[in-house]
Amino acid sequence: MTRWWGKFPLRTSHGILNWLLLFVPIALILGYTEKISPLLLFVLAGLGIIPLAGVLGEATEDLASHLGQGLGALLNATMGNATELIIAIVALRAGHAEVVKASLSGSIIGNVLLVLGLSVLVGGWRRDKQQFSRQTAAVSSTMLFIAVVALVMPAVFSLSVFGELREHAKTIEDMSLWTSLVLIVVYLLSLRFVFGTHAAKHELTPKSERPVRSALVALGLATILIALLSEILVAQIDATKQALGLSDLFLGVVVVAIIGNAAEHATAIFMAIENKMDLALGIAIGSSAQIALLVAPLLVFYSWFIHKPMSLLFMPLEIAGIAVAVLIVEMISSDGETTWFEGVQLLAVYLILAVAFYFVPG
Repeated sequence: MTRWWGKFPLRTSHGILNWLLLFVPIALILGYTEKISPLLLFVLAGLGIIPLAGVLGEATEDLASHLGQGLGALLNATMGNATELIIAIVALRAGHAEVVKASLSGSIIGNVLLVLGLSVLVGGWRRDKQQFSRQTAAVSSTMLFIAVVALVMPAVFSLSVFGELREHAKTIEDMSLWTSLVLIVVYLLSLRFVFGTHAAKHELTPKSERPVRSALVALGLATILIALLSEILVAQIDATKQALGLSDLFLGVVVVAIIGNAAEHATAIFMAIENKMDLALGIAIGSSAQIALLVAPLLVFYSWFIHKPMSLLFMPLEIAGIAVAVLIVEMISSDGETTWFEGVQLLAVYLILAVAFYFVPG
């Protein structure tokens, strides 16, 4: 028997995400026609974005499978974090640069600690251990370390030269632009390395049964709806912070980051359950690397384009969190195998960092 969403363009392969699609029209209707609690509207918009991110990701994969190895790989790599990029663009236009930067650091931390931690825990629960390619993990970890260097330098420079953190100093803003350019070049060269020099090790998934036209429709609809829901979500940020007593930092690092990455969380966990740890690891660490090397730099350039410059100067607590996350992932993945208890360790570090972010004053 075909389910109700069998031929519907906005659908995912995960049943629970399909049911969450019900929140999309609810959030849109209430967001544009009724006055309800901003906190409730924030929650509804967030719940609507989660399944749409899944639709966007799977439509991208379906379309990529029809384009051949080169173009398909490029499309997958470019659109991997499209949801986070859309939310961040809307938030930047609304003047929430601090929330945007916090969501970027939160996405990096969340992917390598929360997503990978849950994947390792659930995937290894009934197994002695799970194995994966050490070479793949090493390349991804090195890319993340480059990101840490890029994020640390503006803060170190500001403290060394000015004796304090000056986010909007012209020198810091210029440094952020040049650093962003370097990161984008490194990211593009990494695509050349992965899908060019080592293409045989990174073959695309089998060709999708979804036609190109259907994939394009799903991709377009999901993008438009995510943008509309992001407008609603961002408009409730100030009221939500006041209602819950949260800081920009916690809201971005934990709440907004989880909303943007929830669909990828589900995919990585399912891959781990099927004992496909190379894929689970690639989703978690690869997504973090893309956030740091592509999404963040693109947002820096976009902020200049709209005359609301955003620098790469992050709070020391954010930098420490990213550095700790990269370090523990390197320690756990260096032997090419994981156990469920290592998943517990990753989750413990994430919770410790989340508690620290929660107690930062608003």
